[in-house]
Amino acid sequence: MCNRDAPRYLASPEAMQDLKLLNAQFIENFVHNDVAAHDALLHPDFLYVGSTGNRVDRATYLENWATGFDPDVIIYWDVRDELITRVGDLALVRATNKEVSRINGRDVTCMWTYTDIYLYRFGAWSCLQAQISPVAQHHWPSDDTIISVYLRGVKQV
Repeated sequence: MCNRDAPRYLASPEAMQDLKLLNAQFIENFVHNDVAAHDALLHPDFLYVGSTGNRVDRATYLENWATGFDPDVIIYWDVRDELITRVGDLALVRATNKEVSRINGRDVTCMWTYTDIYLYRFGAWSCLQAQISPVAQHHWPSDDTIISVYLRGVKQV
């Protein structure tokens, strides 16, 4: 990646494909609680904004990442409605996750939408900020926008 001509690369379909792959890697890192792989995606000045508006620094975010996904609790997880927009050397990577969690023997379904902001520098993308928000049921994206599904942490083909 480091030898790319940045303006040409940023305007190419390859840049968009790389951003799709980064989004998929971000999800894989979450489902597998992979702190090391996730750390490699984050910008040094990374900031997470949670669903209540709380701001979480990079170190705390990564500490939480280690136990964020429990396949015995999150029995279904999907990624859907992906939308990626690139503006110069910044990219907005947006999608929605459907989650079915088993809580006290009862299945609870919800959806979350997220925006990850990536910055392209020195031949690579890094995630500068991630923000997540709950989605009201009347705004849930349809199943025909699903791009990946995990059952108890195992990706379905």
